[in-house]
Amino acid sequence: MAAVDRSFWRGKRVLLTGHTGFKGGWAAIWLADAGAEVTGLALAPDQTPSLFELAGVASLVDSLLVDLRDRAAVEAALQGRGFDLVLHLAAQPIVRAAVEDPIGTFASNVMGTAHLLQALRAQNALRAALVVTSDKVYANAGEDRAFAETDPLGGKDPYSASKAATEIVVQSFAQSYFEPVGVRLATARGGNVIGGGDFARDRIVADVVRAARAGEAVRLRHPGATRPWQHVLDCLAGYFAHLQALATDARTPRALNFGPRSGGRPVSVGELATRAVEALGGQPWRHEADPGSLEATSLAIDPSLAKEALGFEARLDVHAAVALTTDWYRREAAGERALALCREQIEGYEAGR
Repeated sequence: MAAVDRSFWRGKRVLLTGHTGFKGGWAAIWLADAGAEVTGLALAPDQTPSLFELAGVASLVDSLLVDLRDRAAVEAALQGRGFDLVLHLAAQPIVRAAVEDPIGTFASNVMGTAHLLQALRAQNALRAALVVTSDKVYANAGEDRAFAETDPLGGKDPYSASKAATEIVVQSFAQSYFEPVGVRLATARGGNVIGGGDFARDRIVADVVRAARAGEAVRLRHPGATRPWQHVLDCLAGYFAHLQALATDARTPRALNFGPRSGGRPVSVGELATRAVEALGGQPWRHEADPGSLEATSLAIDPSLAKEALGFEARLDVHAAVALTTDWYRREAAGERALALCREQIEGYEAGR
């Protein structure tokens, strides 16, 4: 399957939530360049710098700054606008921020999604909507295995619980309102994403970049923890393939995992940080334990259903993902334009380079 079928996306009216964030910024650039008519809906960026501002994303889409926690504001923003497809990325995405503010996280991730879905019920031309949750939706008791879509949902920390709860909200709206009228509503469970333009707190590559630029050593809380790392382009290509299939084939699964290829060696936080530090010329990382952490030691997801159902699997291994990511940051720091860097990497990905 092609990374993005531009003939499918050309002219499609797409509502993209979270376009002011890291993944959302890349998605906005890619979809707009593919010829989609993109409307973005999100809070103002909470990062400085942000990919949204560096790449001028607002100039590529119809950008609406709206708080999903405000039901009336969401409904007002969408009134009079028609969409063919929806990709819902907006969320509070940081695990430690969720521990600090669980109520705000549930309000954003669970009720924000419910508000959006309620507003979308008025969309007469809508064909499909994809809600992005997380690889952390599964009940993780520390098993050393990859979770599949049939595994039970759970969450021992507020972030994971908010995403598992979002899955249930989506299922209820799908069965009660959307599927009966022919609108396909599904979830995508993405792994840990890296890529250029991420400046969020508590994300490993962003932390390495900040430390390297300050001439300091990045501090890692859990260097031995393993995660399903993937480049943002692999992750988004999976989301696009899933949404396209939903719009064209009723047999498409309503929940899919997107992560690195099956059978790959687990990569720890420490190993990933070492690769990034070496590429950026930073100081060796230091371990700063967080004994009160609720984060899982190991996490892996099984992406085989996406390959079976969509013909999609990730292209980039960890080495290639880190190389693309650190190249973006080096060149942006040297004065190259963020938008041009994103477009170059998107073009290379689509060309299979």
